[in-house]
Amino acid sequence: MNKTYTAVLIAGLAAASACTDYLDVNNNPNGPQAVSANLYLPPMLHWMVTSPQFDGRFVGHYAQEWYSTSTATSPAATWGKMGYDPGSDNGAQQWRDVYWSLGQNLIDMNTKAEAEQRWDLLGVGMILKAWGWQVLTDLHGEIIIKEAIDQTRTTFDYDPQDYAYQEVQRLLDSAIVLLKRTDGAVDATYLGIGDKIYNGDRTRWLKLAAGMLALSLNHFSNKASYDPGRVMRLVDSSFTGNSDDPLLAYTCTSTDFADCNFWGRTRNNVTAYRQTQFIVGLMNGTQFGGAVDPRMSRMLTLDSANTTYRGLDVNQSGFGALTVTLQPRNFFGYTGTNGSGLPSRYIFADRSRLPVMTYAELQFVKAEAALRSGNSALARTAYVNGISSHIDFVNARNLDAGQTPPQITAAEKAAFLADTNIVPATVTLSHIMSQKYIALWGWGHNELWMDMRRYHYTDLDPVSGVQVFRGFTAPTTLYADNIGKIVQRIRPRYNSEYVWNRDGLDAIGGLATDYHTKALWITQP
Repeated sequence: MNKTYTAVLIAGLAAASACTDYLDVNNNPNGPQAVSANLYLPPMLHWMVTSPQFDGRFVGHYAQEWYSTSTATSPAATWGKMGYDPGSDNGAQQWRDVYWSLGQNLIDMNTKAEAEQRWDLLGVGMILKAWGWQVLTDLHGEIIIKEAIDQTRTTFDYDPQDYAYQEVQRLLDSAIVLLKRTDGAVDATYLGIGDKIYNGDRTRWLKLAAGMLALSLNHFSNKASYDPGRVMRLVDSSFTGNSDDPLLAYTCTSTDFADCNFWGRTRNNVTAYRQTQFIVGLMNGTQFGGAVDPRMSRMLTLDSANTTYRGLDVNQSGFGALTVTLQPRNFFGYTGTNGSGLPSRYIFADRSRLPVMTYAELQFVKAEAALRSGNSALARTAYVNGISSHIDFVNARNLDAGQTPPQITAAEKAAFLADTNIVPATVTLSHIMSQKYIALWGWGHNELWMDMRRYHYTDLDPVSGVQVFRGFTAPTTLYADNIGKIVQRIRPRYNSEYVWNRDGLDAIGGLATDYHTKALWITQP
């Protein structure tokens, strides 16, 4: 059998074609060699939602969503210090899934859908393709696009980030055109068989395509070509409320737990993680004039004494100087590693649903674009919509699996939105981006980290002089390979690129030990 290299790893999907003669002995009725195009979709949708959570364990350290109390070398001593793990695939799950889990499967699905004139399925396929290039270029910078999935090659050239963004926009524009079509073999029932997010409703996929395009174009905020008007128009063409949120349900019935929420206690992926001082400060009144956020008691956890909301100091190791009673509980609401089989909270239950993006997220995008266009009244309206809808999102997620935190009441919500520390007469970038951070905390890691890099982590609001991300400070001691610089990207996946594609990496400077501190094209003027 020949070794066939793709942009992610050896073997994988290519093995099927490499071993055709050996395997082509007979037909297996339990493992058909040809499948209907719609049956490709379920696992790819699973990875579109779940794969960012795998990498969120590490991205979440860069953005100080959480901090590990583990005494192991990873992630507390590396990612928590804005570094990386040499010789490890940590932080490259999305790389693997875009090039392999989707990879040839997505090409095959789109090819079949086009041949059968299933424009709705092909439109969803274009969204998946665009999602893949978007998340990879935002995490890693230069990526392989033109030569990806080429089974005749053993080394691959990287494409620049501006090309990746062009491809994302081209694919989403195509998806929008396709999803508007009603001719050919467009069929909601056929699409719905594989569509575990929108059940075959192409109009809702059309809204998602518009939202993804708005998100992509809003990343150009540091470029002269930034067009806030188009961003706002796309948001208006996208979700109209939380009911449009693309949510993936986790049934959690499999014996290997693979269908459980990645953050749930059963999967045991963040049991050693705890909330940081940064997120606590955004919600306990420290950064917003004493206004205590009603979402805090539903999203964050009290200390072990059950008295105060505390977060970890990223400049300490583990719990630092916090005594046992002062240590924050785990995200499931229990002390230590407890919580297995018990009710959990927010997005940290085994059956909590997780989104691709949300209406709240897009309203904050609109608020930022409106403010940058000079329309402060519209910015304020969208900003309020963002907070209000995220409060509703928190309530909904606390019902997904029968969790215990009580619902945020209408009175609590109204009082919070009436507080001028939260919603002043004129909102600023510092209001918008800090509240967007809260709305993305725990699940929207890719966009959250992109926001922080767009504002260079500690930029000041040009109007108020307040830091855009209120209270954020980088670790005082950074990982040694950083040479004193803050992290800007994740190195490409080790077991494909640093093992098999070093020439390609060398051409973009990827062999440098401080490559992860090289600024992205999209964040520069």
